[in-house]
Amino acid sequence: MKIIVDANIIFSAILNTNGKIGDLLLNSGQHFKFFSPEYLKSELNKYHFKISKISGLSIPEITEIEFQITRGITFLSESYIPRSILNYSINLVKDIDEKDAPYIAFTKYFRAKLWTGDKILLRGLRKKGFRNILTTDDLFKIREEKLK
Repeated sequence: MKIIVDANIIFSAILNTNGKIGDLLLNSGQHFKFFSPEYLKSELNKYHFKISKISGLSIPEITEIEFQITRGITFLSESYIPRSILNYSINLVKDIDEKDAPYIAFTKYFRAKLWTGDKILLRGLRKKGFRNILTTDDLFKIREEKLK
C-alpha cells in the first residue's frame, strides 16, 4: 500500500520516537511504501530549533532521529505531478490549508492514501468527500491485520 506521509506525522515521530507513529515509520516497510514531497526536508530543517526547544534534544540529536525516521520514506519532486492534479489539489484545500496541496496531489497521482494527524485537514477533506486519508490509528489497524 502506498502511503503519502504528511509533515505533522514526521514532526510527531521526531518528538516521540517510541510512540505509534515512530513504530509505524520504523517497522512497517514490508507492509507500506512511504512517500512524501521533497520540500518536507526543508520544512524539517526550518523547525530544528523549535523542535530542540520543545524536546530538549540537541540539533545533532534531532538530525540523527530525523534520519532514522525518514530513511524509509521516498521523497519525490512535485515535478512528477501533472498541473491538472496539482490545480485540483490546490482547489480542494484552499479553504483548509494550501500548504497541504502537494500531499493531496501525490495521493491522487499515485492512487495512495494520505497519512495525517492534522485534524482540521482530516475533517475538511472528509467533509468534501475525499476518502483516501488515514489516521495513525487507521494505519496501525491495517498493519496489525496484515500481521495476522
